[in-house]
Amino acid sequence: MTEDLTRRTDRLRELDTQLRAAGSVLVAFSGGADSAFLLAAATRVLGPQLVVAGTAVSASLPADELAAAAAFARSLGVRHLTPATDEMSSAGYRSNAGDRCYFCKAELLDVLWPLATSHGLAHVATGTNADDARAGFRPGIRAAAERGALTPLLTAGLTKDDVRRASRDLGLVTWDKPAAACLSSRIAYGVEVTPQRLARVERAELTLRAALDGAGIDVRNLRVRDLGDTARVEVDVELVEAVIGRPDLLEGIDGFAAVEVDARGFRSGAMNELLAEPARWR
Repeated sequence: MTEDLTRRTDRLRELDTQLRAAGSVLVAFSGGADSAFLLAAATRVLGPQLVVAGTAVSASLPADELAAAAAFARSLGVRHLTPATDEMSSAGYRSNAGDRCYFCKAELLDVLWPLATSHGLAHVATGTNADDARAGFRPGIRAAAERGALTPLLTAGLTKDDVRRASRDLGLVTWDKPAAACLSSRIAYGVEVTPQRLARVERAELTLRAALDGAGIDVRNLRVRDLGDTARVEVDVELVEAVIGRPDLLEGIDGFAAVEVDARGFRSGAMNELLAEPARWR
């Protein structure tokens, strides 16, 4: 057994230990690889009667993500709750400063905790992993910690790679699912978050993905960043030149004065980079 495999095995055992100690849990289930793995692990260790999946429904959640989350929870045989959250009512969230995620996570936990209590569950847990904690700028982690949420993956030291490998071993369909952050993460800091902007971004991504598929450009990661009047498109770095060479494919993105392709390609947390850029887009 290699050193990496031994380390991952030890981390997975620690995860099981934590889940058994929790006794029962409501998993904040976004549908992404991390929360899906946590939900599956909790179901395996505790049984479906002691686990509930909670997916927050709001304008920032793409419709196809909700459908996929429901299907995954159903495949595990766990109850799937879909409470509405109203982060848009928070001025701190709408103003979209660098700490927007704090207000989003606070709203999520404030909604999920009463549901956990009403279902007789002892804890609420998030899918935060060890890499997330090392990423530096994650105000949402602070909001969850302040509200007493468990972070079993983080506490066990499981990284994103650990989660994907373990998910593949379990046969979970989410093992290689691309990152799918909320729609608000596409809007540049300082640009107000509104339902209209969120809908515009979702529509732009669906339209562009369909255009790329039709052109035979097999994109995995795709984001349309809302910089105010400008849409900045990010795709897998190896596809950047192909997309730049087909400006006709960008014509379906409407509602923006201009559309540009980011030559650096897709990368998680790209909007954090804009905090240091000149505010030409504000």
